[in-house]
Amino acid sequence: MDSSPSVPQDALKSKSDRGVDGEVAVRAVTIGKSRDEVYGFFRRFSNLGRFMENIERVDELDATRSHWVVKAPAGQTVEWDAVVTRDEPGRLIAWETAPGAQVKNHGTVEFRDAPGDRGVEVHATLVYSPPGGALGKTVAELFAMEPGMQAHRDLRRLKMLLETGEIATTQAPDAAPRYDKSKATAEERQAETR
Repeated sequence: MDSSPSVPQDALKSKSDRGVDGEVAVRAVTIGKSRDEVYGFFRRFSNLGRFMENIERVDELDATRSHWVVKAPAGQTVEWDAVVTRDEPGRLIAWETAPGAQVKNHGTVEFRDAPGDRGVEVHATLVYSPPGGALGKTVAELFAMEPGMQAHRDLRRLKMLLETGEIATTQAPDAAPRYDKSKATAEERQAETR
């Protein structure tokens, strides 16, 4: 993908260069739709649960405030309020969590025209403080719920949804749950060896 040459301030790799504490996730995707269409879909925060796997819901409280309920490892949820700090229609949305958030984060989503008239580039930058620090980040990675990993999957899902109207999956809608060896009982493991 040809990208625009500018790098968002939060995307700088060195913490000392960024001037902020926390983990950073920077991801981008090109979507074959107009900037205004993609921005409009994303700006309706209630749409985010349609493509972000770990979002249970986002309640829009007013024009700039929203309440987030997000799945966490071990069947838990975390909640926080977020405030839009900058909103440039068709171009950029920036936010930060309100004081007292369980997961402190801030970031930007930028919408840029893709080279060659191929649609829009969506550049997402997230700076977050994982609950439990480094250990909490490691646990989230083990459950594939670390925000950087999740942002990558979610942007691919957004692309699928906006370009095709659906999100491709390998799981049939009415399929039985997949067998997970790591959750097998001793009896089930023994039956495998017979």
